[in-house]
Amino acid sequence: MAPALDTVFAALADPTRRAILSMLLEDDMAVTDVAEPFAISLAAISKHLGVLTAAGLISQEKRGRVKWCKLEPDALREASVWMQGFGQMEPLDLDQFEAFLARELDAPS
Repeated sequence: MAPALDTVFAALADPTRRAILSMLLEDDMAVTDVAEPFAISLAAISKHLGVLTAAGLISQEKRGRVKWCKLEPDALREASVWMQGFGQMEPLDLDQFEAFLARELDAPS
């Protein structure tokens, strides 16, 4: 896999980051609004947002004194194309794929 694709899948591997992406499907959000539903610190949310930004999945911009997050859906295109390649063999079960990734990430090296 290309390094950019690795970065996207690594960013998607975390449930908090996936939840953030789901929230940003609705509209752009201020960082403090993104952090509100989570029982973790603002610093931890900022780290998650940094990972998502580095993967190109979101962009962040400062508007006045507030930092805003915006979903960048085109960043998922390469990952989607890669996964669709498996669809030619059999339908891709994303829940099963997520479970596989979780097992792989939790497996001892």
